[in-house]
Amino acid sequence: MIALQVVAVVLGAALVVATGLSAIKTVVLPRAAGTIVTRAVFVLVRRTIYAAIGRRSFAVRDRALAYYAPIALILLPGVWVALVMGGFTLIGWGAGMTTWREAYLTSGSSILTLGTVFHRDLTHATLTYVEATLGLGLVSLQISYLPTIYGAFSRREQLVGMLEVRAGVPPSPVVALTRFSRIRGMDRLVDELIAPWEPWFADIEESHTTLPALVFFRSPLPERSWITAAGCVLDTAALLTSTVAVPHDARVDVTIRAGFQSLRRIADYFGMPYDAAPEPTDPVSVTRDEYDALYDDLDAAGVPLVADRDRAWADFAGWRVNYDAVLLGLAALVDAPPAPWSSDRGPLHRPTPRIFRRRRR
Repeated sequence: MIALQVVAVVLGAALVVATGLSAIKTVVLPRAAGTIVTRAVFVLVRRTIYAAIGRRSFAVRDRALAYYAPIALILLPGVWVALVMGGFTLIGWGAGMTTWREAYLTSGSSILTLGTVFHRDLTHATLTYVEATLGLGLVSLQISYLPTIYGAFSRREQLVGMLEVRAGVPPSPVVALTRFSRIRGMDRLVDELIAPWEPWFADIEESHTTLPALVFFRSPLPERSWITAAGCVLDTAALLTSTVAVPHDARVDVTIRAGFQSLRRIADYFGMPYDAAPEPTDPVSVTRDEYDALYDDLDAAGVPLVADRDRAWADFAGWRVNYDAVLLGLAALVDAPPAPWSSDRGPLHRPTPRIFRRRRR
């Protein structure tokens, strides 16, 4: 009997510690880290939603998936509380409470701070105080967690919303380049469209790996998405430095590098495969025919283009290869709305995310 009690105390303590670490890694730790608990909650919710919606239209999927991350976030603290409650039930029984029922009632009373069960025994009273403190701590963490998430979400969506005015819906590099050529002038494109996205990419790299639930938060409008917006900006920048006949601006190159590094860090977190050192001649998902059609559209719109189309295509593909795989992978992961050269590549697939996992190099 004593041996079983010791085992119960050890298992209960391990469960409480593991749950506490899960909460700390998910909410407090300022770097990419994950735990089994948080991953299990998000994966279960995701699979449940996809089981319910099946292969329905994008409009149906979008409405359902808009609830995915919020539901998982609301469930997560409940799971933490339940696990701590289970751990202290084991500890209480192992510490001498006569029955499992008594241990369970004491644990529930403590974690929820109800005070319906009281023990005069010093050991048992201490356990109730510790558990009550942990319960309050978990609730406090969740209260501080949600404003942080929505603050990062708001920063992300500001530029995504502004892109609609400049690149249309869904965002398209052809629309962006054409509108600037006709309305604003190509000399203002870098300042107004490309340069502001370098800090945006740095921000989402930090926020979307530290708080990976943000990856699955959908934009307020169904046709918008952070990942298709990122793809449009990167393609526009790649076209500007390879195809459009304007003076070279180093800020364009820096934004592209910031973009593909940011998307790669997020892809690393989710375990997505990609070539970290691709050759400029490696194949990309954009075909030469698609590029030629875009070149013709830009030419017809009066956008100044370089004369050597073959060289321009090689330069564009050499930039695109750096972010092609991660762009498509993240677009599929979040079930992004249809957009050219990102979420429209190949058949729709919805991989189960390995979210909240420890990033591997």
